[in-house]
Amino acid sequence: MNKKVAILMGSDSDLPVVKGAINSLKSFGIEVEVHVMSAHRTPKIACDFASAAKSNGYGVIICAAGKAAHLAGIIAAHTILPVIGIPIKSSTMDGLDSLLSTVQMPKGIPVATVAIDGADNAGILAAQILAIGDEELGNKLEKMKADMENEVIAKDEKLQTEMWWKM
Repeated sequence: MNKKVAILMGSDSDLPVVKGAINSLKSFGIEVEVHVMSAHRTPKIACDFASAAKSNGYGVIICAAGKAAHLAGIIAAHTILPVIGIPIKSSTMDGLDSLLSTVQMPKGIPVATVAIDGADNAGILAAQILAIGDEELGNKLEKMKADMENEVIAKDEKLQTEMWWKM
């Protein structure tokens, strides 16, 4: 059975950033479910979701939150599944508050954390985690990496043929 990925947002205003993770996961053919829940305003719903996530077929949970950004931590405290945090850039402290709230977890409650607004990488990391037990998904990730390498090589070749700076 293929595992799906849950993406939880502390607010629907996080959706423009979260779309990067959704698109990354869908490009690999991974089923995604997206929900709004809050560590502070709906803590019981968040805890119940996390506690049941494994039995509900999820393989990874991605949590996006800004400011106090406790969503990933509360989810990680209630599941053994890997949790990836996306700190959302907010008007307060330019997202540094979100980053620190997401990454500074106590021993025993790990949260893998990507860059501020780093949703694309959160989706790719979730795919890499799922690929441990899925050879087909692993092949798709290898192709993505090869495509990126070829793009860089092509850009360098083009740059070398132009060489306007050496004139």
